[in-house]
Amino acid sequence: MKPLDPRLLRHARATRTYLVLSVALGVALAGLIVAQATLLAQAITRVYLHGADLRGIAPELAWLAAVVALRAAVAWAQQVCATRASAAVKRQLRARLLAHVAALGPAAAPPSGLVATLATRGLDALDAYFAKYLPQLVLGALVPVIVLARIAPADLVAAGTIAVTLPLIPVFMALVGLHTEATNRRQFALLTRLSQYFLDVVAGLPTLRVFGRAKRQAAVIAEISARQRRVTMRTLRVALLSSLVLELLATLSVALVAVGIGLRLVDGDLGLATALLVLILAPEAYQPLRQVGANYHASAEGLAAATEVFAVLETPLPTRGSAPAPVPGAVRFDRVVVEHPGRPPLPPFTATIEPGELVALTGPSGCGKTTALSVLMGFATPASGTVTVAGVELSTVDPDAWRRRVAWLPQRPWLGAGTIADNIRLGAPEASDDAVRAAAARAGALSFIESLPSGFATPLGDDGAGLSAGQRQRIALARVFLRDAPLVLLDEPTAGLDAATEADLLTAIRAHAEGRTVILVAHRPTLVAIADREIALTPALAASS
Repeated sequence: MKPLDPRLLRHARATRTYLVLSVALGVALAGLIVAQATLLAQAITRVYLHGADLRGIAPELAWLAAVVALRAAVAWAQQVCATRASAAVKRQLRARLLAHVAALGPAAAPPSGLVATLATRGLDALDAYFAKYLPQLVLGALVPVIVLARIAPADLVAAGTIAVTLPLIPVFMALVGLHTEATNRRQFALLTRLSQYFLDVVAGLPTLRVFGRAKRQAAVIAEISARQRRVTMRTLRVALLSSLVLELLATLSVALVAVGIGLRLVDGDLGLATALLVLILAPEAYQPLRQVGANYHASAEGLAAATEVFAVLETPLPTRGSAPAPVPGAVRFDRVVVEHPGRPPLPPFTATIEPGELVALTGPSGCGKTTALSVLMGFATPASGTVTVAGVELSTVDPDAWRRRVAWLPQRPWLGAGTIADNIRLGAPEASDDAVRAAAARAGALSFIESLPSGFATPLGDDGAGLSAGQRQRIALARVFLRDAPLVLLDEPTAGLDAATEADLLTAIRAHAEGRTVILVAHRPTLVAIADREIALTPALAASS
């Protein structure tokens, strides 16, 4: 990533305001540095050459105290601006990241572990970038120029020495940065992998314990953690060594200036006031660049995370239509082919579902049943072929408007961290308590909900933690029943249910299908039995029967 990536300006508007303030404060700070050095040199010269006492240099001391106070105030203002800008940039990037991931949809979105790492620890690491690195970068661009502009009229030789040695620090910083950038990318990649693996292990921990594989996965996590620790220590080693190199280079450069001043001062070619001014200002010219190099490593993780965020934000979004959602009508797949990375494409799929039909999609796993529902939801884009609803091509329709006309039950329903009532209301937020209760009763969930101490107000953990698979399925079905949508898509709606509950739900699904078009993915014969028609798919053939 560049010292100031233009993508920060494009994706986070707060960066622009912060840069303007940083430049203004940087100019003020550089001016105060010059003023402080000038006052200090004058005061020392008056005391040493003219024998002035404390009262004689009182004006210089008063101005010097004022300049020091102003320097402290400007430094404080820089920290306040940096902290607020960092918070604003992180907020804007998080909002854009999550909005873009949601717009990409399940098919194109990056892994959830990567998104979680980027949105939390990754972007939090930008604090060091804005609080330490970027202010010094601005000062590194302004202070040396202003200091040289002040030194040059007083001592052209010293100004020339500083002008020649000063670029060596950015050159060495660039050489070190080329090495550390790759190391930091490896560190962040390992951190992301560790986060994703840990998330997967936690989600599958009950299954791993049943099969006696939990300890093995713990060993794998320990191995990845050790690798990440080694890479982190290698990064810190490089950071410390590079700081040493920059400090040594700056010290030698200042020493070179000091030697030249001393020799000319002894020869009488340079006045004491000028010599003191140059000696005081010379370290100030190198200090911001030294700090840029020292603080680069503290912000490297944030820079790597920001680069990953930009990669996600620059992922092209699926083509969105703008036409209004069509009225309920016939759904037609015309030689639709969907390609999945790393897998051979499924054969063209052609079928027509008439309005008011309850159709079952059947066939072996992997033949494209769930993919057909994903295409209808707009989550998967066909590589070829068209899907029309009431004669309107679905790719031309606004996906948000279309999804408001669809009720969808995926293979693994998602339940959020909220109450049971909140989860049932997900598709119909304005539904009354009576409507929620009626939907739960139709889904066979009312009895177990009422048996809970808080009933519909019972809070659930992430992904419905605290409920069995069958209970989660029934709450998700209640959500579908509550949403009055003309098109209903059900992917294995009775998975995880016992025979008695399944029989009740099949009756409820059949009743809910009256006046609606229902497409369900079915493996069980009992589901196929309630359908008006079956569409059998195979990996080699998709035919309507």
